[in-house]
Amino acid sequence: MTTENKPNRWAIFIERLKHFSARDVVHGIETVWQRLVNLIEKARETYYRLVILDDETFKEVNSYKLSIFNFYVAVSTLFVGFTILGMALIVFTPLKKIIPGYGGYGSERAVFNLYERVDSMERVIKAHETYTNNFRKMLIADVETEKDVPKDKQPTPSVSDSIVNTDPSEFEMKIRAGGGDPFEESNSSQSSDKAIKVNLRNDRLESMFLQSPLAGSTSLPFSLEKKHYGIDITAPKNTAIKAVSDGFVILCDWTLETGNTIAIQHANNVVSFYKHNSSLLKKVGDKVKTGEAIAIIGNTGVHTTGPHLHFELWKDGKAVNPQEYIRF
Repeated sequence: MTTENKPNRWAIFIERLKHFSARDVVHGIETVWQRLVNLIEKARETYYRLVILDDETFKEVNSYKLSIFNFYVAVSTLFVGFTILGMALIVFTPLKKIIPGYGGYGSERAVFNLYERVDSMERVIKAHETYTNNFRKMLIADVETEKDVPKDKQPTPSVSDSIVNTDPSEFEMKIRAGGGDPFEESNSSQSSDKAIKVNLRNDRLESMFLQSPLAGSTSLPFSLEKKHYGIDITAPKNTAIKAVSDGFVILCDWTLETGNTIAIQHANNVVSFYKHNSSLLKKVGDKVKTGEAIAIIGNTGVHTTGPHLHFELWKDGKAVNPQEYIRF
């Protein structure tokens, strides 16, 4: 019975629509509008009183005169205000990050940039640890020289570090075969026809102007075989020790073996060490000029038998003979 009445009702509704004219539509809109205006006027003219009473004495504390229209306007204003405030907090504050999916591409990019920074910091820390370990080994003379490396694992000297007087292919063949002494220089005497003529003097180091750290006599020369990676220079008491070249102080400390020690980083990856000083005149980070006083000669540390300077010169992490580059 319900299914039969539905088509009839729709038919009646459609039939009425056919008889509606524009005047009827306008009249209907005017009627609805008039009812709405009357409702608003009634809401304006109808007032209520909100009374606040004391709970014990029932004495009137305060009272407010309200109307339905005023109440509606106040509630609507508060709703719109809180909506605008909430949207502003989400758009202009970090609160938007807690909303899933709001961050979008910007957040993903920020996370990626943060990951790259962390990765680069890890590489820097590893490089710093390697540098610190190598620096500590240089300081305590705990380094591995080419004498300590098996000859079958020794690298072929590069062109920038050595001058090979024989044919390159023959030189490489002799190195791989273990022939000759890799520390033998071309200026030394020719003890054998199988000796390899190699000059380990570095061109960049030779081009630098290096001043003598102090005027004195050499008491102990440089010797890789004895693991003495510098030279000992004796001089009168309270003699000032000077920087051999421009650079920055990278070490200024006291150790049990070498006493008061100072190290300077120069250009071309050259580092100079000054050990057994009685006092240090500079601190880490100071910029020094060639010939500037950096310490006073002394007799500190257990590896000393009298007042002197133990001076070391390192190039690319390898100890070199200072007497080959500095006139003492």
